Amino acid sequence: MEALISSFVNLFAPDTLIALMVGVCGGMVIGALPGLSATMGIALLIPVTYGMNPAAALTMLAAIYTSAIYGGSISAILIHTPGTPSSAATCLDGYPMTQKGEALHAIGLSTVSSCIGGFLSAIALLIIAPLLAKVSLAFSSSEYFLIAIFGLTLIASLAGKSVIKGLIAGAIGLMAGLIGMSPDAYARFTFKMPALLGGISLIPAMIGLFSISQVMIQAEERGLGHSTVKEEAKIQGHFLPPLKEFLGLLPLILKCSVVGILVGILPGAGGDIASWVGLNMAKGSSKTPQLFGTGHPEGIAAPEAANNAVTGGALIPLLTLGIPGSSTAAVLLGGLTIHGLQPGYQLFDKYADVTYAVILGFLAANIIMGLVGWAVGRYVVKVSKVPLPLLIPCITVFSILGSYAASQNMTDVYVAVVFGMIGYLMRKYGVPPAPVVLGLILGPMADNHFYQASRMANGVPLVNYMLSRPISVGIMVLIVLALFAPVISKVIAKKYQAKFGDVGESAEDV
Repeated sequence: MEALISSFVNLFAPDTLIALMVGVCGGMVIGALPGLSATMGIALLIPVTYGMNPAAALTMLAAIYTSAIYGGSISAILIHTPGTPSSAATCLDGYPMTQKGEALHAIGLSTVSSCIGGFLSAIALLIIAPLLAKVSLAFSSSEYFLIAIFGLTLIASLAGKSVIKGLIAGAIGLMAGLIGMSPDAYARFTFKMPALLGGISLIPAMIGLFSISQVMIQAEERGLGHSTVKEEAKIQGHFLPPLKEFLGLLPLILKCSVVGILVGILPGAGGDIASWVGLNMAKGSSKTPQLFGTGHPEGIAAPEAANNAVTGGALIPLLTLGIPGSSTAAVLLGGLTIHGLQPGYQLFDKYADVTYAVILGFLAANIIMGLVGWAVGRYVVKVSKVPLPLLIPCITVFSILGSYAASQNMTDVYVAVVFGMIGYLMRKYGVPPAPVVLGLILGPMADNHFYQASRMANGVPLVNYMLSRPISVGIMVLIVLALFAPVISKVIAKKYQAKFGDVGESAEDV
């Protein structure tokens, strides 16, 4: 309680409140624009946080995370194009409502459901995370090494349609993460370039992978005459659902929120799976399942509550154990590291005033998100009409400036450009960029803690040393279980997609 009280000082500081508003509004814009994502937005704005205090910086990034997931539903409803993969299920009933002239009503349902789901996930984060953080007190180098390996098993979960391509991307990230000085002070893969002795900087690498590569893809599509945006979208109807309709939907929203929180805690799942699970639950418990796919309010409320509830759930293992369950969480892990904060018990002890301020800010972001959505609901569709000739150069300029601002070093700009070309080629050949981020972050962590654990074993075989520690054995079991998670996730996704049909344009392609 003392930490909560002191965190209010950080939360209500002017810079934190400004950062909160910027994160909410910026995240909504990023999510609404087809082709952009929460991951790209966070990667692009991390350099901006260098001059900010950690509470304000991390609050802004968390606000971008939750509001971008909500923003993705705007383009899904209005132009049948999911702004984020988590909004794919919303297309099925959202766009039919737009065709019936009820676009604003659909956006209102999405806003209310997203706010409730995100708010409940923030409450869960506030209650569960401090309890789970105490477990990390018993961790030593062997446990952190296994945690890093556990995180690397998520590569298969983030691999998309091809596990082999995901493993290739993970290998690229691991190799890039090992560039620089080894734990025993030997230069590795630096090609006698002093600028590489410190390793590959995380920020320019992420900006290149997620921002510059996407700009190249969009520029290519424009050159070929391809377009993912319809010309017109109707904006009619009432924003807030009638009280009777809301009370009828509330039990479903609460149920799907709980499901989203649980799915978010599971590493490797995510908002896209949660939205399909929520939609399936809604259809299974509905009195009118035949209306799904024709513009049914339940078909919007269920997936939107579930995918926004994932955001708070995903932050629980991230803050307590340092396990990023998605590419967005991996980028947020980079933001924590950049501000000198390591996931674990210290976040809720030594840095409790910062951590609780971020959690409360995340909770407030979901409320502000609803107020902003209500205020601009009738006009927000225009955000998705930004012409590519204006969007592409703006993203390029911000990417280059963000890469240079990280350390005022032109080498980082070159790193961003190189990783941008790597990311472009990966996207062209269907290789997901998210595993590269995991490799970049977790590779050095595994390397350092493996070296330290080997020394702590003091001549005993490292496997035997780990087997003598109960927590290490428990993490080993989790690693084995995690290896089967991608198979289960793919079976669930295929089952729901086959049951509800195709959304037209896949969220993964967007």
